[in-house]
Amino acid sequence: MSQTLDPQLRRALADRIRYYNDLGIYDFYRRTAEPNACGDLVDIVVAGEGGARPTLAESSDPASGLRLIREDIGDCTRCRLHKQGRKQVVFGVGNPRAELMFIGEAPGADEDQQGEPFVGRAGQLLNNMIKAMGLSREEVYIANIIKCRPPGNRTPERDECETCSPFLMRQIQVIGPKAIVALGAVAAKTLLAINAPMSELRGRWYDFRGTKLAVTYHPAFLLRDPRQKKETWKDLQMVMKELGLQAPAKTSE
Repeated sequence: MSQTLDPQLRRALADRIRYYNDLGIYDFYRRTAEPNACGDLVDIVVAGEGGARPTLAESSDPASGLRLIREDIGDCTRCRLHKQGRKQVVFGVGNPRAELMFIGEAPGADEDQQGEPFVGRAGQLLNNMIKAMGLSREEVYIANIIKCRPPGNRTPERDECETCSPFLMRQIQVIGPKAIVALGAVAAKTLLAINAPMSELRGRWYDFRGTKLAVTYHPAFLLRDPRQKKETWKDLQMVMKELGLQAPAKTSE
């Protein structure tokens, strides 16, 4: 007989399923109902193995898949950031079927205010970088490692990244980009689990869950040190070559 789950247990099960989804496991089966600590009968959900495919909502229609992920996030209270001044969740923006995805570090004040990633000064520079590649902002997809602004724009803590990353992994899976560009050290080190300086991370391709990933400087860093724009352009040209893109004829550095 069907049992009504306690809200706390329901959330715990949902979090566990998202964890398995992040590992690439989507098939589950029910084990015989067992009593929980309170003596109530609950159905145990167990992860299946191998050959699993995403649910229809997250595979056949990227736009619907992204909406589902956004609904799952809700007005997130999973980590401390919701108590530290953030105004809203900054989910991501762009083409649900984008071939190119940019992933930054975290929302800043402008992003927290408008609910969209990269809309401040760094966002304007990123727009120019995208335009120089022969693309528009609307053709790519833009997201961050975490979806809430850290107080004072501090670097995200490890546990904050770990809490938020399953949602980003689902976004990447739904969009299925041909290439990902990690913007800055925090994004690169979080995605690749490599602790190395930017000088070592840049200039090569990485295999990230079957998708090619490149690393370049964060636009906010380029605003502080414009000398690195030339190096960043080299990174973007590597991406353009992979995607078969050509810069507009009038664009020059």
